[in-house]
Amino acid sequence: MERQSFSNVWDALENTPAEAASMAMRSSLLIVIEQRVRSWQGTQAEAARRLGITQPRLNDLLRGRTTNFSLDTLINLAGKAGLTVRLDIAEPA
Repeated sequence: MERQSFSNVWDALENTPAEAASMAMRSSLLIVIEQRVRSWQGTQAEAARRLGITQPRLNDLLRGRTTNFSLDTLINLAGKAGLTVRLDIAEPA
């Protein structure tokens, strides 16, 4: 069996480079938003209200359920959490 090496887990899990890039961006955003929400040290209900989502939806975010969120949704949530999102586009290495 041939051993494969990947630059990140999404390259191994997703079918196309585009899907892997989307999941990598979604994962990064979700982690940063989750860290911001936890830094508020309030209740989940308060955090959900602050983000304009339901508490079950916040629970999905806090549990890292990346596939439950689109990239657009995560960008909007980042803005509501007081974060700025920038996109870096580069040629492949």
